[in-house]
Amino acid sequence: MLPLLALVGRPNVGKSTLFNALTRSRDALVANQPGVTRDRQYGVCRLLDRPFLVVDTGGLTDASEGLAALTCQQSLQAMREAAVIALVVDARDGLLAQDRQVVDEARRCNRPLLLLVNKTDGLDPDQALAEFAPLGVQPAFAVAASHQRGLGPVLEAVAARLPQEDTPSWLDDADPARMRLAIVGRPNVGKSTLVNRLLGEERVIASDVPGTTRDAIAVDLERDGRKYRLIDTAGIRRRARVEEAVEKFSVLKTLQAIESAQVVVVLLDAGEGVTDQDATVLGQVLEAGKGLVIALNKWDGLDAYQREQCLADVGRKLAFVEYAPVLRLSARHGSGIGELFRAIHRTHASATRQFTTSELTRAIEAAYEALQPPVVRGHVAKLRYAHPGGTNPPTVVIHGSRVGSIPVSYKRYLENFLRRRFKLVGTPLRLEFRAGENPYEGRKNELTERQIQRRRRLMRHARKR
Repeated sequence: MLPLLALVGRPNVGKSTLFNALTRSRDALVANQPGVTRDRQYGVCRLLDRPFLVVDTGGLTDASEGLAALTCQQSLQAMREAAVIALVVDARDGLLAQDRQVVDEARRCNRPLLLLVNKTDGLDPDQALAEFAPLGVQPAFAVAASHQRGLGPVLEAVAARLPQEDTPSWLDDADPARMRLAIVGRPNVGKSTLVNRLLGEERVIASDVPGTTRDAIAVDLERDGRKYRLIDTAGIRRRARVEEAVEKFSVLKTLQAIESAQVVVVLLDAGEGVTDQDATVLGQVLEAGKGLVIALNKWDGLDAYQREQCLADVGRKLAFVEYAPVLRLSARHGSGIGELFRAIHRTHASATRQFTTSELTRAIEAAYEALQPPVVRGHVAKLRYAHPGGTNPPTVVIHGSRVGSIPVSYKRYLENFLRRRFKLVGTPLRLEFRAGENPYEGRKNELTERQIQRRRRLMRHARKR
């Protein structure tokens, strides 16, 4: 693995801001309130010749139960995984007892330790460093993460303490062999539980409290020789219920995860059926044009009648995405995981399939012969040929004449015909119609202008006579 730098400290000292500065990204949520970060957020710092991983953690407290305790467990796990630990403190708050507790926890991990005194903009750096000297952590650096000041010496110190290991190719963000898989849904439907089940470890916090996950957490997975990037997202609620600024940013992160994914698994609570918000989430995936798999979680807790009602509800309310496979699973017990991966693979293959012009043209000709479009104002649209226009989603560009008169029902017929012919599963199919240029367009005006000029010449001739 790439060597790992863990950013730890008490809540609201600027760890997420420092994470974004080191990774040159906005992957970590930043807000002026404690407790925003809960799960571990990983990123790659490429500011040196040799890249390394950076992990953002939640604030360490003395809580023994609830979400704060789960957040502390995530932070402790990050310190155990790290090659170097960076303790982040707040220069404006000064030295607090919680900072001493964090130092004690970090020293138990027996890792190289750095002290980053953050928020020193507008302050005397030497005086700020002197205030934290009783911690006995060296080296110490005065930084201003929000302005990206003082990071150069920090990077040099980190590079000198990182172990010398080779960089594996599977950590490259642009790896084309890695499938990007986002798991989305309403709050408290089991997204984090499913991610932990797929990874085989408690990688992200899973709790019965709605809204536990706030960031979009990306985790790499290799299963049966295939590579994946799983993205655990925050639950999306109705806009009228989204009040906190942090939750608004969480929803934005979820939408960005949908845009970056190749396949999206929309998780539904089988016990609650399909709600209006579930349909809204599906609409976001459909608008983004991503491969779609629908998973009914908590299926094991339903009796026969409830299961029958749930399937009927799905068939009635989700008819607009009838092309998407519907799976039944239990993220807590692991049942249905194999079927889920098989559906994901079929969807990914359909979404990224490469078509040729000849096979698309033959398919359009067969569809046209089987059923022609209706007559509009005495004319019938002609479909001449088709060619591919892109993948994920597959796009088919159809050329012809009078294509502007083709009704929506016939476009839906063509879409279903192509989907059946090429056995496309789980992916939307976009059709673009283009009319050929009319060679006689504008000819009438040209002829009229010529006639006017000829008449003028004849009139001038007549006057001379």
